[in-house]
Amino acid sequence: MWIKVWRISCAAVLAVFFGVFLLLPVGTVIAEGCSWQIIVELWENPIYRGGLINSFMLAILTTALVFLLAMPLALLADAYDFKGKNLWNALILAPMILPPFVGALGFQQVFGYYGVLNTILSDCGLERIDFLSGSGKFYAVALIEALHLYPILYLNLSAALANCDPALQEAARNLRAGFFRRFFKITLPMIRPGILAGGSLVLIWSFTELGTPLMFGFTRITPVQVFDGLSELESNPMPYALVLVMMIASSLLYLAGRCLAGSGGASSAVKGSAGSFARPLAGWKSVLPGIAFGVVTFCAVLPHLALILIAFSGDYYNTIVPGSWTLANFQNALGDKLVVPSIFNSLRYSIAATLLAVTAGTLCAVLVVRWKIRCAMCFDLLSMLPLAIPGIVMAFGFLSMTVKFSWTAAIFDPVNSPLWLLAGAYAIRRVPYVVRAVASGLEQTPVALEEAALSVGASRWRVFSRILVPLLAANLLIGGLFAFSFSMLEVSDSLILVQKSAFYPITKAIFELSQVLGAGGVTASAFGVWTMIFMAATLGAASAILGKKLGALFRF
Repeated sequence: MWIKVWRISCAAVLAVFFGVFLLLPVGTVIAEGCSWQIIVELWENPIYRGGLINSFMLAILTTALVFLLAMPLALLADAYDFKGKNLWNALILAPMILPPFVGALGFQQVFGYYGVLNTILSDCGLERIDFLSGSGKFYAVALIEALHLYPILYLNLSAALANCDPALQEAARNLRAGFFRRFFKITLPMIRPGILAGGSLVLIWSFTELGTPLMFGFTRITPVQVFDGLSELESNPMPYALVLVMMIASSLLYLAGRCLAGSGGASSAVKGSAGSFARPLAGWKSVLPGIAFGVVTFCAVLPHLALILIAFSGDYYNTIVPGSWTLANFQNALGDKLVVPSIFNSLRYSIAATLLAVTAGTLCAVLVVRWKIRCAMCFDLLSMLPLAIPGIVMAFGFLSMTVKFSWTAAIFDPVNSPLWLLAGAYAIRRVPYVVRAVASGLEQTPVALEEAALSVGASRWRVFSRILVPLLAANLLIGGLFAFSFSMLEVSDSLILVQKSAFYPITKAIFELSQVLGAGGVTASAFGVWTMIFMAATLGAASAILGKKLGALFRF
C-alpha cells in the first residue's frame, strides 16, 4: 500500500513540474498563436516570410557544414589508430566551452574589415574584403554555429560506429569492394540512427539559435524577429504566430528524426569483446589523421583564441596580434556594475535549476526504468520533449505565461523576482540530460541488489539512498554538471526573461556589455574568458567520467 502511495506521490510531483514548466508555457503559445488568419497574415508579410526562409536556409547550411566537418573525423577515428588519437578525441569538445554568440566577438575580430584576415590581405598588397556585410552575415552565422555544433554530431557518429560489426567491413574488403562502395552499402545504413539523431539536433538547434545572429546584427531571421517583438506581447499576436510556426517545424523535424532513426537502422553486433578493430598506422601516415583533426580543431577554436587575445589586448585594431598587452580589461570587467552581480545571479539561478532538474530527472528515470508505472511512457515523452522544443519557444512561452495569467505573474515575476522563473526555464531544458544519465545508470545496475535489500526489511527510501544513490553517483554527477554548466551559459532564456539589470545573468551581461561603444566589447571578451575556463573544466570532468558514452547525452 505504501509503495503504491509513494509511486503516486512521485508521479504527482512530476506531473506538476512538467505541467507548470513545460505544458503551460507551450500551451500559452499555442493558444495565442493558433489562428489561421494570423498564420496566413504572417506568410503574406514579406518580412516575416523572409525571416522564416532565412532561418530554414541557415539551418540547412549549418547542418551541411557540420556533416562536412564531423563525418570525416569520425570515420578516421573509427578506422585507424594514430599518434595523438586520445588527445584529439578530448580536444573535440573544445568548441563547446563557449556559447557561439560569445565566440562571435572573436569571429568579428578575425574577419572584420579591420580584423586579422583583412590586415594580412592589406599587408600582402591586396584589397580588404568586407566579409561581414550584407549576405556575409548569413554565412558568418552559419560558419560559427557549425564550428560550435559539430562535436555533437561527432559524438553521435563515434558511438554509432563503435556499435558496428567490423566483420561486415572485412567481408566486403575481401570481396574487393572499394571504400565508397563499403561506405554507402554497409557503413552508412548501420550508422543511420546516429546520423539522424545528431543531425536532427543540429538542424533544430541552428534553426532556432538566437544569440549568434543577434550578435552579428543579422535581423532578417525569425528568432531575432521574435526577440524584437517581445515589447508588443499584449497587443500584437504576430510574435506568437512566429513562435508557433517555429515550434511546429522543430517538432516535425524531431519526430522525423525519431521515426527514421528507429525504423530500419541496420542492427549490428557490438564491438566489445573482440577489442578495437582500428588499424594502426605507421610512419608518416600516422600523423595524417592528426593533421586533419588539428586543422578542424584550430578553425573551431579560432574565435576562442581571438577572444582571449582581445581580453589581454591594450590595442588590437588593424593588427594581426595585439599591439600591446594588459590585464586592465579583467580589472575593468570585475569593476563593471553588471559583471559581479551577474555572476552571483547566474550561480543562484543555476543552483536552483540544477536541484530542480536532478530531482525531476531522477524521479522520471526511476519511474520509467525501475517502477514502470502505467503512465511511464508519458513521463518519458515529456522528459524528452524539451529537446524538440527550441529554447526561444520555451523562453517566449514563459514570458507570455506571466503576461496572460495573473497567478503565474505573482509567483514568477520576471521584473522584480525572476529567480524561480529562470530556475524553472533552465531546469526544463536540462531535464533530458539528467534523465538519460540516470536511466543509463539504472539499466546497468542489477535490480537483484534492490530486491535483496527489500527482502530483509529495508524501506524503499533506505534502498534508494543506501544502494541506488551510491551506485548512480557518477551518473547523477554527470547530469548535475551538465544541468549546472549549461544553465550558467544559457542564452535564449537569459536574453528574453530578465528585464532589470540588477537580475542579469552572465550571458545577458556579456550581451549588454558587447553593445556598449568603446571598451564594451573588450570588457565582454574578458568576461567571456571566465566562461570558457568554467565550461572547459565541466566538459573535461564529464569526458573523463563518461568517455565515449558522453555522446548519449546529445541524442534523441
